Amino acid sequence: MTFIMVNPWRLNDQAEPRGLSLRVRLMLAILLVSAFLSGCSVSPTGRNQLTLYSEDTMAQQGSQSFEEMKQQLPISQDTKINRNVQCVAEALLKTAELKPVEWEIVVFDQPDTVNAFALPGRKIGVYTGLLDVAKTDDQLAAVVGHEIGHVLAHHGNERVSTTMITQAGLAILLIGLQTQDMNSPELTAALTGGAQIGIILPFSRAHESEADTIGLLLMARAGFDPKASVVLWQNMSQAGGDGPPQFLSTHPSNESRIEGLESHMDEAMALYREAAHHPQCPAR
Repeated sequence: MTFIMVNPWRLNDQAEPRGLSLRVRLMLAILLVSAFLSGCSVSPTGRNQLTLYSEDTMAQQGSQSFEEMKQQLPISQDTKINRNVQCVAEALLKTAELKPVEWEIVVFDQPDTVNAFALPGRKIGVYTGLLDVAKTDDQLAAVVGHEIGHVLAHHGNERVSTTMITQAGLAILLIGLQTQDMNSPELTAALTGGAQIGIILPFSRAHESEADTIGLLLMARAGFDPKASVVLWQNMSQAGGDGPPQFLSTHPSNESRIEGLESHMDEAMALYREAAHHPQCPAR
């Protein structure tokens, strides 16, 4: 998507006014509303979302990022670990009706990094540091299922789309303030910080909570014990120590996360009991 900056005052032959004209305000508003309407979609949990970019574009970006990571980070050569992670991930992918053979799953040899991720373009990465916290296959499935949930819900697309719209709206507002001699570095910083705290960070927390729900139900359907997700986040709390206040974090607090998981546990346990089989992955 390309934006072309023009001087709005040349839309008519009048002298430049001190504020944005009604005509220009309407044009800018129409552009923003059109962007919202063109990208409206619904997530797997029924939440309305904004996705402005094509899946091909997102897949290309995801694949490019993954290739860069493989060049920059050491890859684990531990056969047992790789087989175990592959087994857990493939069970989840099959349950999500995704073809495991089309996905690239890499274990990065980073003992100090407790993390995993999934990217558009069918890529999954797991850091070896996570395996010290996700001690069982069920706990590992909770993390990988969560990350696959991000992909299934198109959170990457939604994230960059929302950031783009937020930046465009701020640019319009700051242009208006400049023409009214109301702009200052302090005001600009306050507006930008307000957008970060009021829109972007909470939106990311919404993604995390939604991915928790999707991942919980996915792991249950795949035959992994959903109760392990709660144990996982208890382990995370012990390993992570004190974090920033929740309203300044891109992730829910561990306590909020556990509460959210437990609110869906009855549904997850029902799916777990109905699962056709329970994966028996090779030991690490």
